[in-house]
Amino acid sequence: MEFSQYDDDNNYSLTKFESMLKTNNVLFFDSGEFENIIQFYFENGKIALAKKAVKLGLEQHPSSITLRLFQVEIYILEDKLPQAEKLLDALHVLEPSNEEIYIQKASVLSKRDEHQKAIDTLKIALKLIDSEEDEADLHALIGMEYLFMDQFDNAKSHFIKCLELDMEDYSALYNIIYCFEFLDLHDEAIDFLNRYLDKNPYCEVAWHQLGRQYFTLKDYKKALTAFDFAIISDDTFVGAYLEKGKVLEKMKKYNEAIENYNMTLALDEPTSFALLRIGNCYEKLHSDDLAVQYYFKTVHEDPLLDKGWIAITKFYNRKKNYHKALYYINKAINIDDDNVRYWKLYAQINHRLNFIEEAERGYKKTLDLGNYELDTWLARADVLIKLGEYEAAALNLIQAAEFYPETAEIEYRLAGIYFTLLENEKAQYHLKNGWLLNSEFSFILEELFPMIAKHQMVLNIISNSKKTSK
Repeated sequence: MEFSQYDDDNNYSLTKFESMLKTNNVLFFDSGEFENIIQFYFENGKIALAKKAVKLGLEQHPSSITLRLFQVEIYILEDKLPQAEKLLDALHVLEPSNEEIYIQKASVLSKRDEHQKAIDTLKIALKLIDSEEDEADLHALIGMEYLFMDQFDNAKSHFIKCLELDMEDYSALYNIIYCFEFLDLHDEAIDFLNRYLDKNPYCEVAWHQLGRQYFTLKDYKKALTAFDFAIISDDTFVGAYLEKGKVLEKMKKYNEAIENYNMTLALDEPTSFALLRIGNCYEKLHSDDLAVQYYFKTVHEDPLLDKGWIAITKFYNRKKNYHKALYYINKAINIDDDNVRYWKLYAQINHRLNFIEEAERGYKKTLDLGNYELDTWLARADVLIKLGEYEAAALNLIQAAEFYPETAEIEYRLAGIYFTLLENEKAQYHLKNGWLLNSEFSFILEELFPMIAKHQMVLNIISNSKKTSK
């Protein structure tokens, strides 16, 4: 029962209840009124008020099974599972054929990660219900439990039953497609959606999902057709315009893509995603002023969207305007100091500007935040070498070798460092190892250690290695 749909007379019990809370006067409500009040609060996320209504309801109607089941829901929400279970056991004795008791028992089991037991319990409830709506709800709950167990085939079959009972259960439809996608069964998803559309040809959600499947398979023409049908079915469907824009971008039809993204801005509040994509399209069209204008609109709309700041930074990077790129990546870092992508760009830009100490700081922060890509380790080693921090560079490369063992780029750098530190035995080992792994990377010595590369000992090792390899 939804009070929001009622006239003033039917809202009377809710108004009376809230007035009672304000005045502390205890008024009488029948159990049905309490049930409706509690349900209204649950549906509107007002849990504290629902809890008060349950408490007062049970004080006036202590034997009401429905009100006690609401108390169980409160216990479950508060993670008071032993209390919930104890009350459910008592209620089961009173009403062993009440399906709601089994549903709440399943909820407790699910909270304890006993998902198979939850499914078995829900299947008992399934035998007790007598309406298609309740049957669909139970299949949805069973499907979700299977999802928790990563049993996507089983989950899918129950969501399909939901859809069979209610063709417009779009939540079930989304879950079915999610299962297909997780199982990487895109062709099967397409077959399913086409069968569904044969029965429900004006379902914009199904057309939208069909387009997404074709997009994943890079069949852009069919994807475009599907999104067009989604728009024909509902010409205010923002998601279809967004997806159509993405397809048109892939087809390099940037002006048409911009038109579709602009439709989303006209239909709804501006989204940072649409603004970013418009900026990208304008950049592809070499309309740099418009591109950067939309990138700025993106970060104005959502300052926390890293893709927006990265787009601005990379835009100025491509223009070789490194000082401006650095300015904007610094602004981004001030907003989110823990964004690893920001720090990597910060390091790379400083490196290009030959701000070596700042570049080293950026690469170190990038590694500290968990970016263990090989080029990050190597770039940090190179700036440490340039700073004359040879021992720190060696330690950095040794750590890198734990993630990338037997990597020639690491070995040549270590060889150069150890020759510089006059640790010739280690240097010779790493040089020989580097040569065995990939002789073509020997230029690293010439670039980073030009004096070492000309040393007679190094030349002899390389000469001997060449002979051995023949």
